[in-house]
Amino acid sequence: MKSFTTLCVSLSFVASSLCAAGSVEFIGMDAPKTPEQMAKAYSEAKVIIHTASGGMIERNLSYQTLFGVKDKVGTNKNPAGQLYTASMKPLLDPFGKPLIAETPDSNSLLNVDGSLYLVTHYEYDWILSDGSSAEKTDVWHERAPMSMTLTSIKQDAKNGKLKAVDQYPIDFSKVGGIWIPCAGSQTPWNTHLGTEEDYDLFFTASSGKEFKKAQKGLKAMSELYFEGKKEANPYDYGHITEVAVDKNGKTNVTKHFAMGRGTWEMAKIMSDGKTAFFGDDGTNVGLFMYIGDAKGDLDNGSMYAAKWHQTSEDGAKDGGQATLSWIKLGHASTKEVMEWKEKYTFNDIFEAYAPASFDASKHEGFKAIKAGHSDIEYLKLKPGMEKVAAFLETRRYAAYLGATTEFNKMEGVAFNPEDKKLYIAMSYIEKGMAKDSTFANDDIKVAKNRCGGTYELALSGNIKDSNNEPIASDFVPISMHVPSMLLGEEMAMDKDGNTCVVDKIANTDNLFYSSRARTLFIGEDSGAHVNNYLWAYNIDTKKLSRILSIPAGAESTGLQVVENLNGYAYIMSNAQHLGDFTKTTSKELQQKLTPLIDKFQAPVGYIYGIPGL
Repeated sequence: MKSFTTLCVSLSFVASSLCAAGSVEFIGMDAPKTPEQMAKAYSEAKVIIHTASGGMIERNLSYQTLFGVKDKVGTNKNPAGQLYTASMKPLLDPFGKPLIAETPDSNSLLNVDGSLYLVTHYEYDWILSDGSSAEKTDVWHERAPMSMTLTSIKQDAKNGKLKAVDQYPIDFSKVGGIWIPCAGSQTPWNTHLGTEEDYDLFFTASSGKEFKKAQKGLKAMSELYFEGKKEANPYDYGHITEVAVDKNGKTNVTKHFAMGRGTWEMAKIMSDGKTAFFGDDGTNVGLFMYIGDAKGDLDNGSMYAAKWHQTSEDGAKDGGQATLSWIKLGHASTKEVMEWKEKYTFNDIFEAYAPASFDASKHEGFKAIKAGHSDIEYLKLKPGMEKVAAFLETRRYAAYLGATTEFNKMEGVAFNPEDKKLYIAMSYIEKGMAKDSTFANDDIKVAKNRCGGTYELALSGNIKDSNNEPIASDFVPISMHVPSMLLGEEMAMDKDGNTCVVDKIANTDNLFYSSRARTLFIGEDSGAHVNNYLWAYNIDTKKLSRILSIPAGAESTGLQVVENLNGYAYIMSNAQHLGDFTKTTSKELQQKLTPLIDKFQAPVGYIYGIPGL
C-alpha cells in the first residue's frame, strides 16, 4: 500500500487539497526582462504545499483572465467597463463612443448558496476612445461617475478553472450613484464592502486652489450621472458601500453613513463583526476606527481617530515606530447622518479660512489643521455641530480634536486574526510623515521613503480612549511599525527606469491576509517600478516571493484570496490603467512596449494553480 504522502501526491488536483494540513510556500518568479514579458500579465511562480505527514505538493501558477473591460459578458449588451447615468443609460464620451472605465479595481468572489458571483469596481475613467486623457478638462469632465458589475461565475468541476458566464451593471441610483470606488473587502456575513474615495468632492473654498477640483467633480455628477436633472450633494459621497447578493443574483446596495466620510481606500471588518478599520488615501490623512453597537451593525456606532506617539528617533529610516492612543469623534446612526447631509453644508458646520485670507489677530478660537491636502485650513466649529462634523467632515474634525492627520497615501488594510495583527499599506512614506518644524502639529517625524512600506499594528482589548472611557472592542491598535522585509528601498535609476529596488516591494497598495497560508499578499501601485507586481510574504518564515507581474504602467488591483472553493484556491487579481508608464520609464522601452499593450482592455482575472487550502 502507498504511504499517505505518496497517495496525496498521486491523487487528482482536487483530492490533493485534502492533504494540505501543513504549511504553504510560494516560490517566486523573476522580474520580466523582455518587452513581450513586460507587456502582459503573467505568473511563472510556484506554490508548494508541505503536508502534515512530511510530503510535498508542488504546482505551477498561471494568470487567467475572466474578461476585459471592453468585453461583453453573457446577456450584458454593453462592455463590462461601461459607465451609466442614474437611469442606467450608457454614457458616451465626447466622440459619441461608449464611455468605458479602464480601471477595474476591487473584486469580491462570493459563494451564495453554491452560486458564484463576482462584484467588481471600476475606479475612474482614464482615457477616452481616441486615446486622449479623460482628465483634460477642456475636452471632458476630470472625473466621471463610476460603476460596479456583478458577474455570474462558473467553476469547472474537472480542473477548477473559472469562467464568466453572465453580467450586469449594479444600479446605484437609490444611493445617489458612486464616486471613485477603489479597493474593497468581504464582510463576515458574505457581502461585498466597497468604498468611495471622495477626493475631488472633499475640497471647499478654504482648501484654496483645490476647490476647483470639487466644483468640477460636482459638475460631472450633476451633468453626467443626473443628466442635469439634479444637483449633486458632496455629502452623498465618500462613504462605505455594501453590496449584498442573493442566490438569484439580485443585488441590494447600502451606503453606511454611520461609518464616517473620507477618501476611503477600503474598510476591513474584524472577526468580532463590528470593529472596522479604513485605508484613508491621500495627503495628510488619518487612521480611523469604527465600532458598531452590535455584531453586524454598520449603521449604529462610534467613530475614533488615532494619535501617533513616536517611540523611534526623529528621522527614523525604518518607517518609524509608535504607540497609538484613540480619540472618540462621536456616535451616530446612519439615519441621523442621512438627515444631516440633507440639512447642512460645510459652512453650517465650520467657520473656515485658507491661509491667504486669514489674519490671526482678527480671529479668535480658530485652529490650524492640515487634513486631506498639504495646505493649512483655519477652522472654528460652530455651536452644536460636534456630531455632524464627526460624520460628515470626519478627517477635518479628527484633526480639529488633535488626532494625527499626517499619514500619506494610506491604502489597503488586512487582518491576521490568529496573531491579532492589522496590516496597513502606506504607499509613499513622505509629505506629512516627514519632520515639519513649520507646523505646530507634527506627530510623525520619519525619513522620507518614496518606495513606501506596509505597517504592522498590534491589537488589544481593555483599552480606554482619550477621555478615559472604555473602547468596546478587543481589536484596538496600540502600536505600529514596519517589518523590515515590507519596507521599500530606493535606488539609483536603472536602464529601464526603475527607481526602487526591483526585488523588494515598492509602493504597497492592495493587501490581503490568508490565515490558511499564513501569508500576506501585497499588490503594488508604484511609480517607481516599470512593472508592478503581486507579492506573497510568509509571516512565519519572512520569505518574500514575487508571484505575478502585470503589464507595464498598470497597477495591481482586485486582490482577494479565496482559500478553498470545492478543492481549489484562487487569488483574484486585476490590472488597471495599462500603459500608463512611470515618469522615469525609458523612452526606448516605451517605444517597444506601446504597440504590445492595449490600453483599453484592462483584465479582470485570477491566479490559478493553487490546491484548496
